[in-house]
Amino acid sequence: MLEVPVRLGDVVIDVGPLRAAPEFRFVLAAQAISMLGTHLTVVAVNVQVYQLTGSSVQVGAVGLVFGVALLVGMLTGGVVADLADRRTIAVATRAAVVAVFVGLAVNAALPAPHLWVVYVAAVLAGGINGLGGPALMALVPALVGPERLAAAAALTALSIQFGAVIGPVLAGVIAAGPGLAVCFALDALCFVISAVLLCFLAPVPPPEAAGERRPIRSIAEGISFVRRDRVLSGILLIDTLAMVFAMPYALFPELATEHFGGGPQTVGLLYSAPAAGALLAAFVSGWAGRVRATGVVLTGVVVVWGVAIACVGLTASLWVALVALVFAGLADTTSEILRRALMQQRTPDRLQGRVGSLWLAQGTVAPSVGNMAAGVLSRVLPTAAVPVVGGLVCVVAVVALTLRRPDLRRASLSGPVGARPVDADPQAVE
Repeated sequence: MLEVPVRLGDVVIDVGPLRAAPEFRFVLAAQAISMLGTHLTVVAVNVQVYQLTGSSVQVGAVGLVFGVALLVGMLTGGVVADLADRRTIAVATRAAVVAVFVGLAVNAALPAPHLWVVYVAAVLAGGINGLGGPALMALVPALVGPERLAAAAALTALSIQFGAVIGPVLAGVIAAGPGLAVCFALDALCFVISAVLLCFLAPVPPPEAAGERRPIRSIAEGISFVRRDRVLSGILLIDTLAMVFAMPYALFPELATEHFGGGPQTVGLLYSAPAAGALLAAFVSGWAGRVRATGVVLTGVVVVWGVAIACVGLTASLWVALVALVFAGLADTTSEILRRALMQQRTPDRLQGRVGSLWLAQGTVAPSVGNMAAGVLSRVLPTAAVPVVGGLVCVVAVVALTLRRPDLRRASLSGPVGARPVDADPQAVE
């Protein structure tokens, strides 16, 4: 049998975009530092809400409010990103959201923090971040070129997971020591640094053929484009199923306390474990741009996600649960790399902002809905049973979707760059 040697470069993350596009480095650095701050706040908010209310439903509700605000902001931001300077939008929104985190820090420092302040902050932070997210995402294809999209997606995941690994553990330590107000203050500082880094980018004017300028019709144009492309719509649906049915993060404070017998440090470990797996997935992603059966691999890793989440509820051992969450994070980020690259490959520049806004909205709203559903189910079922049920339902739903979507199964990143079905051509969208 002929053995084909596997080169290290075929496995280790491809850093080609960093060499070919120096400005892409500023985007990655800005994402890494802002995600570090974001995860400080995510854990701090969840811990604070659980301390104030003792309810996982309230923890999930704050996430849902944030997700709804983010959805509105992203749909608006997708239109703006295709009509205005994308760098200016990204810088301005990052600078604006600093005030929200300062407000959270002041509230947390009060002798009796107000729950309503957290909800207001969730609305403002969601709306502002949503407005800027599509612009930042739409910058990448133009910076790195179509042939490096998979590598850029892996590097993006790596920059995001840098903060996702460190942030929750750091938040747990800070929450147990200096306090939650310090978490929020550090997040504000992170976003200041992120905005400064993005200032080093050259201006990025909108595409010449930006398309429909009326907001509602412009959003509809992006939605119609995705709907007509069975691969793009399948990419959004497969992750929606995984996140809605198998997203137990809102349960982590309760699981840490009631199921695993820990405190804030245990909460931090539960949030950090998936991020550690995600970091590993990004490091060994060199194969992602060359795999032919991209759609089949995508289905497989989402199934692994569902099984791993189910395992979290099946064990009483914290360390076994952490290992399962590492596998969950590895599967989720591998899925994200493949989905992001396919999406950007199949979308023309004139629609990158709007299609990117749908991607970002789905990627945030679906987990928010999933967290809310998990919190509600925890009032009906034993808390540990919720991830078991959700994980198994996720597996069944994802397999059923893939069987009904042959175009999704046949999708490949190793085919012609930018290949799209004829009926998904942007000029054909009504």
